[in-house]
Amino acid sequence: MIKGPPLSLAACGPHQRGCCTQRNSAPCELGQRTSFWVAAGVVAHTLWTSAAPAMTYPLFAEEWHLTHTVTTGVFAIYPIVVAAVLVGFGDVSDYVGRRAAILWGVGASLFGTLLLALAPDVLWLFAGRAFMGIGVGLTAGPSTAAMVEFSGQGAAKRAATITTIAQAVGFAAALLLGGALIQYAPLPTRLNFWVLSAVLAALFAAAWFLPRHTGTEAQGRWRPKTPFIPNHLRNAFAVAAAAVTTAYTHGVLILSLGSQVARDLVGSPNALVNGAALSLFAIASAVVGIGARRLQPRAAMTGGVAASALGMVLLAAAVAHHHLPVFLAATAISGAGYSLLFFGGLQTINSAAPVEHRGGVLSAIYLLAYVSLGAVSLLLGAVATAHGLGFAVNLGAGVISLFSVITVALVAMTAPDRSRLLFRRKAKDNT
Repeated sequence: MIKGPPLSLAACGPHQRGCCTQRNSAPCELGQRTSFWVAAGVVAHTLWTSAAPAMTYPLFAEEWHLTHTVTTGVFAIYPIVVAAVLVGFGDVSDYVGRRAAILWGVGASLFGTLLLALAPDVLWLFAGRAFMGIGVGLTAGPSTAAMVEFSGQGAAKRAATITTIAQAVGFAAALLLGGALIQYAPLPTRLNFWVLSAVLAALFAAAWFLPRHTGTEAQGRWRPKTPFIPNHLRNAFAVAAAAVTTAYTHGVLILSLGSQVARDLVGSPNALVNGAALSLFAIASAVVGIGARRLQPRAAMTGGVAASALGMVLLAAAVAHHHLPVFLAATAISGAGYSLLFFGGLQTINSAAPVEHRGGVLSAIYLLAYVSLGAVSLLLGAVATAHGLGFAVNLGAGVISLFSVITVALVAMTAPDRSRLLFRRKAKDNT
């Protein structure tokens, strides 16, 4: 864990709340508990930056006369770049440390957000989203791994729960704050990004004081390479990757098309109302994430599949009948499904992956999730332009339902006793 003698002013251990540790290379380092919450803030930033433009896509489309293909392309460049970064740099934090990777990533996200705040045309949107993708690609795995490592031994389930909640908080903040600023503040396409820039600057400053070393770095020199999954982790990885990918693919309908669905098909003209409707996804995700802590991963993923499928049925019904209450129910139930799938998948891999490979394995899972997100987004954008938004939403609901079937099939194929053996082995290693 964190090494080095404590500052003489603080008569406290290096892992106590609010403490700093003195190192030759670091005048002040955060304690374990504070570092945990800073890492949680970095996790929240991954969903906040992802969702930040969601409420402004219709405004940009009107201002610059953009088609659904272009607006979903702006959204899709983000997960595509995330995936590209994860391919080459997915395990970099296992070698250079969580802090360095987090600082690089938050800095890239901050630069991308500033580009969106200043964008004079759609090309700047593409560039800004690309830098946001670099930022999230560099931080998604390291921040999740850091939360596990700073949560203490045997606390992988707590880390998975807080990770799910942190993502939901970032998601809800983007939608609610974005909707309020667009509807009631000046500069509706700019102020949202200036506020996010300030948040990211503060997060960068806090991350600067994370511990330089946590004793988890892999041996040898790092070099760019494709993600590698050790043989003994492949069964757990397959189940976890399917669950997390299914969860993330919900983002296509909520982030890429959600605000346009609420405005054009459901008939709500108020940006704050639309943002609040979409934020039910995040709110339900956070509430269910807290309760999911009591569940075993298999039960969580199975429940997540059921909730996801029901949410997609309700979403298709809301679009067909232009009914706002059904749309609200669809977003809330889909959020519950997302939370259960993400928690179950994350707990499965956190409990199985050894610490020296955790950053790379988590990055490989996020790689598959973001590739799916980008590919489905581009597909639905093209379909919406050619055949209408309603048809695209129904197709997206069908794709997510298919992913849900694959996930529950993989869960069923994984023997329960095998899963328990993995968890017991990991718990024994931690003691």
